[in-house]
Amino acid sequence: MGLDRVIIIVLDSVGIGALPDAYLYGDEGSNTLVNVANAVGGLNMPNMEHLGLGNITAIKGITPQVQAAGSYGRMAERSPGKDTITGHWEIAGIILEKPFPVYPDGFPAFIIEELQRQIGRPVLGNYAASGTEIIEKLGLEHLKTGYPIVYTSADSVFQIAAHEEIIPPEQLYEICAVARSILTGEHEVARVIARPFTGSAGNFTRTANRKDFAILPPKPTLLDHLADNRFDVISVGKIKDIFVGRGISHSFSAKTNSHGIDQLLKAMKQFPKGLIFCNLVEYDSNYGHRNDPDGYARALMEFDHRLPEILSLLDSSSVLIITADHGCDPTFTGTDHTREYVPIIVYGDKVKGNVDLGVRDTFADLGATVCEIFNINPLVTGTSFWPQIFNKLE
Repeated sequence: MGLDRVIIIVLDSVGIGALPDAYLYGDEGSNTLVNVANAVGGLNMPNMEHLGLGNITAIKGITPQVQAAGSYGRMAERSPGKDTITGHWEIAGIILEKPFPVYPDGFPAFIIEELQRQIGRPVLGNYAASGTEIIEKLGLEHLKTGYPIVYTSADSVFQIAAHEEIIPPEQLYEICAVARSILTGEHEVARVIARPFTGSAGNFTRTANRKDFAILPPKPTLLDHLADNRFDVISVGKIKDIFVGRGISHSFSAKTNSHGIDQLLKAMKQFPKGLIFCNLVEYDSNYGHRNDPDGYARALMEFDHRLPEILSLLDSSSVLIITADHGCDPTFTGTDHTREYVPIIVYGDKVKGNVDLGVRDTFADLGATVCEIFNINPLVTGTSFWPQIFNKLE
């Protein structure tokens, strides 16, 4: 007999050590969680510590437990790349054979020209940059001209920034939809991202009205598989955007980590059965990409502070899984994602405590495990670790 509910929380970008192939990405030595802890003199996360976070690897401030309450381990990413889409898709059973295209020197002229033709105005930028930096650099010209700002990063993204008083968010979303329609074939980037901002020169601030326009998964995912088996799939945060709504029965938007946790708690109260899939994005967007280990540490400890609220809503037929999708080490060179292992912690009444899951070969092991928890046919990829941790005696 399967259980009723699984809650997956993705702490966006909370990696836990460079993968063996990190040298291919220039990411040797990256270790988001450990380096953040070292940078701030140690993390105070007693609740994650209790579940076994410190048993995965040595983390300053977090003590390994003799009897951790949860099962714990690390997962390696088998797909090439280190972006949000790749990580989440692999969790859901899709292992990519080749990475999404990236544009360190900007996008080809014909793509920019076609975008300008379709939206009826020129664009600014078209180079790789930090979002906050390019807004500061080109924001005043944008205010004067009304031209949207186009930029990218080391990830497979086509980002368009605009001041909300110059190009309102809904109009910016329309422009992004045009870009999404143009970026096909060999130039099919993983995401087109709307980046609204407000403020004045020297004091621009990105708002919470970001919107991602992802490509469709190339084949059915865990979410589709659950929907086909009549399970509710509830998304919290940008999960709906990442999977373009496919397989999702209900969704809760989230503007910040705190709001995301509020929405998760609301979903847990409303849906006693099915998969609740939550992404908390600010570790990545606000702190990793901005080289801010202090902010990153605060956000980690704030999650830990609120974790008891989540645990209090787990019933005897629920399993909580906490993981990540890639790294974004704020102490590392540059401002981009880092190619890292991700942690995995599993907890619930039916989960054995203090089980070391070791290093999983692929994020897809998580999706395979969810299938077995729900007692449905397995996915094509991944190996379930449920037999190792299922506590039949509870």
